[in-house]
Amino acid sequence: MTEILIVEDNKALRDILKDAFEIENYSVTLSESAEEAEEKIKEKNFDVVITDLKLPEKDGIYILEKIKQKNPETEVVVITAYGTIDKAVDAIKKGAQDFITKPFSIDHIRLLIAKILANKKIKQENIYLKNLIKKQIIGENENIKEIVKMIDKIADTDANILILGETGVGKEVIAEEIHYKSLRKNNPFIKVNCAALAPGVLESELFGHEKGAFTDAYYLKKGRFELADKGSIFLDEIGDMPLDLQVKLLRVIQDKTFERVGGEKTFKVDVRIIASTNQDLKEKIKLGKFREDLYYRLNVVEIKVPPLRERKEDIPVLIDYFIKKYADFSQFKVKEIDKKALDILIDYDYPGNIRELENLIQRLLVLCRKEIIELEDIPFEIKNKVKEDEKYSEKFDDKIKRYERQLILDALEKAQGNKVKAAQILKINRATLISKMKKLKIK
Repeated sequence: MTEILIVEDNKALRDILKDAFEIENYSVTLSESAEEAEEKIKEKNFDVVITDLKLPEKDGIYILEKIKQKNPETEVVVITAYGTIDKAVDAIKKGAQDFITKPFSIDHIRLLIAKILANKKIKQENIYLKNLIKKQIIGENENIKEIVKMIDKIADTDANILILGETGVGKEVIAEEIHYKSLRKNNPFIKVNCAALAPGVLESELFGHEKGAFTDAYYLKKGRFELADKGSIFLDEIGDMPLDLQVKLLRVIQDKTFERVGGEKTFKVDVRIIASTNQDLKEKIKLGKFREDLYYRLNVVEIKVPPLRERKEDIPVLIDYFIKKYADFSQFKVKEIDKKALDILIDYDYPGNIRELENLIQRLLVLCRKEIIELEDIPFEIKNKVKEDEKYSEKFDDKIKRYERQLILDALEKAQGNKVKAAQILKINRATLISKMKKLKIK
């Protein structure tokens, strides 16, 4: 619901504005002074604040500055008399969205707020479109193609999704693709990393808290589920969620209800859950560290994302994509990578998966001093690791055969093709040499 704060010392005008915006189904909060408004701003985030420029003691500019400090995304409209228009213009320079002069019609200010909210929505959509340019599901691997087909099938449903895969394989990109292809695409997509937050902090982040619920809870805070209403929430690394929070999450899935930390009011939400993990949840269930009922609630549809080492054919495509994406990183306008350098990068196994490859390309673009990335530009540790992997990838018997073959060829060269002399050099009899030559296909 859209939250509006009205700061006006004239009670009659306050009440008129309140009635006008409640008709539009906005949630309206009233303040009659700058000091009272400052407290309200600490308690919650507002979408729009309408403030009179002239207030007792502190003025509307003070309110504007406090709002922009706490939440720059909040839009501010200033009410001013004709004699203070210069100050209103100054307020716009400091971040106010617009001003309206007294006297004004209620229809005028309602239309102005509707326009501001519409523009705010457009800004949010533009941010999404920019993110689409940054992140894409890229690949020719058959498993990746199947994942793309799966997304197209499930996007418009409300089924909960569980995405499995190692760290860095692109689970978040897949979650975003599901949301933005769904019927919820015009509503929020909220992300939470369950592994990055302490249990107490995670509960507050997910479900919010009331003012005074605990030490340092100086204001009311909406949780991520509340913010994600009518949209989707992405619970990254769900395997790290503590058991007590798993119980609360299960309730949200079953009843679509929750309470803020320290609160008694029950909130109802409509949220689609997309979860991900790099852990074996079935094993965690056996160990009593993950609830089986929650697992099946989350795992309505399961998507397994392969690691980069199992989709080598996608590496050239991804490299080309990252070179174009991060072109501005390069002072020398790097355009491509040569074959020898590419072969090394294809042979490397990427324990950090796509995230590691992306970081590597950024690094190469910064350090490369020409238009083409060459073998000499590839970090030593990667070239060395590829050589080590190749060294131990060959079977032991094959290594013996290769070594034995080379010894025989060297002996034959020294003996100028004479098998008797070659056998003497190798300290074996002629019959043994001929037998080995047949096995090793030496003519």
